[in-house]
Amino acid sequence: MSLSKTRTLLDLMVRLRDPESGCPWDIQQDFHSLMPYTLEEAYEVIDAIERNDFQDLRGELGDLLLQVVFHARIAEERGLFDFEQVAAGIAEKLINRHPHVFATASYSSDAQRQQAWDDAKAVERQQKKVSDSPESVLAGVASSLPALVQCEKIQNRAASHGFDWPEIEPVFDKVREELAEVHEAWQSQDQAHIEEEIGDLFLVVVNLARHLQVNPEMALRAATQKFTRRFNYIETQVAAAGRSLRDCQLAELDNLWNEAKRVQNRKREES
Repeated sequence: MSLSKTRTLLDLMVRLRDPESGCPWDIQQDFHSLMPYTLEEAYEVIDAIERNDFQDLRGELGDLLLQVVFHARIAEERGLFDFEQVAAGIAEKLINRHPHVFATASYSSDAQRQQAWDDAKAVERQQKKVSDSPESVLAGVASSLPALVQCEKIQNRAASHGFDWPEIEPVFDKVREELAEVHEAWQSQDQAHIEEEIGDLFLVVVNLARHLQVNPEMALRAATQKFTRRFNYIETQVAAAGRSLRDCQLAELDNLWNEAKRVQNRKREES
């Protein structure tokens, strides 16, 4: 974006927020009221990427940028910071985290480069501290993140400090152990205990995903989308027969599910 376009966008937000002549809705917003919109726009960016709709992606990135400008304007009005400081801050961060590009550092492997990245982030967190007390290596992971994302980030932090299985087989063993504990909890009919064990199972499955170099959030999104496509196929077939889902036996629906798998797998192979 050229400087003139950036300035135009910032000036538009100033106008929208003007107490005398601005938009009543925009004037009423604050950091907290914008939170759901900011989150929604971030997910719509992801959705456009997943659909390979790059025309839509351009628009969604603009919508997400608007959220950044909106928050920065509110901060400027309160004397906290402005958009220029936001941009300067991320520019400085990029330079500090890439000494192999902007300075003379050299890394012999991706693991070494990742460790240097983690170390740089740790230094940044230390510089932001307001207390002299030791900071947990898990500090700074946002509690508002989706649970799977938060879990993965926390586990990555712990792993970077040596708290991790060095091999993958024990992780598979742990998954089986946790699944057995869920079954035991279910037999006890103690709902609180069941919930706790389900949580433990999720946590160790995220750990397994890490060891298999799979992003658990994206894997679950893809699995949910696949489920949706197959279920939609079932709905279409049932409706074509003049029936409703509730009219069908589970065995019929299960057969249609398997048919959906075959059809969609064949389409994927042909594409």
